Amino acid sequence: MSLGPTTIVGDRFDYSAAIADSWKQQTLLNIVKLRYVDLPVFVDVASVVSGYSLQTGVTLNGTVSTDRAVQGNFLGTVVQGVYTDRPTITYTPTTGQSFVHGLMEPIDPKNIFFMLQSGYAADLLLGMAVESLNGVRNRSTAAGLMREADPAFVQAITLMREVQAAGAFTMRVEEDKAKGPTAVILLRRDGIPADIVDKLAEIRRLLKMPATAQKFTLIYSPVRGANDELTVNSRSMLQIMAAFSSYMDVPDEHLRDHSALPAIAQPNGEIPDPMLHIYSGQKKPADAYVSVRYRGYWFWIDQGDLRTKRALNAVMLFFTLANTGSKEPLPLITIPAQ
Repeated sequence: MSLGPTTIVGDRFDYSAAIADSWKQQTLLNIVKLRYVDLPVFVDVASVVSGYSLQTGVTLNGTVSTDRAVQGNFLGTVVQGVYTDRPTITYTPTTGQSFVHGLMEPIDPKNIFFMLQSGYAADLLLGMAVESLNGVRNRSTAAGLMREADPAFVQAITLMREVQAAGAFTMRVEEDKAKGPTAVILLRRDGIPADIVDKLAEIRRLLKMPATAQKFTLIYSPVRGANDELTVNSRSMLQIMAAFSSYMDVPDEHLRDHSALPAIAQPNGEIPDPMLHIYSGQKKPADAYVSVRYRGYWFWIDQGDLRTKRALNAVMLFFTLANTGSKEPLPLITIPAQ
């Protein structure tokens, strides 16, 4: 019997579950830290090497005596087994150019809209990943200050979700000899219900897009571009996580001592209902999707809050899209778990 195959089922799923849980916790912790103006730190699991050994042995000994011997006959058996599990886990701190590119470089607008094509809700994804569309501004946490979104932006991305569900817009990548691969958004008219056509017209009005054009080139820009362009001021990972942290419940104690950024308030002083929600409390939650402890408090996402869970998963996926830095030799920390 071979030992190796019997370990695959348990190890593969146990390690994948442990890595996934730690990734969620690390992401949430860094989001929380940004609300406290603290530096996010990322440590990746570079490799897991698990070694097993099983040694078994049986020893049989005995003595056969003569008829005159006092001790008589003797038979002894010794069974021995030694099982060793010695995993070695290697961690890679994210530093240098990889850290700078991954955190501070804006995500390619093309990748954001590819995620829309794959089924992510437009209002959730665009609300997290873009600072503005055609110059119409989203909710922002720039320069340590929090500003609510332009009403036109909120209305536009809400309508885009309904248009998205109806299949009224699509995207393709076209090759341009001068510019290289270019993403193009196509707005459909044929075979679309009248109410969806009206919503498309309203989106055009809100985002200041031409009323008749059906093809728009995606361009990264903070301001409105040409009539055949849809300018997207996409966020970096640092901006996305900072925006996510603005939906966090900060303990009153930390607001009083000014150790965390305050919540966004409307001109009338009211705080709007959060689109996402990170809870906080002194007791560890019993059944949270993910929870972390920071500065004496627990912060968590509720297991039943599907919208915030999807948002956290999107942030984790954004990290793979934002990983544009060159692969350079990095310091390794190897801890034998014995």
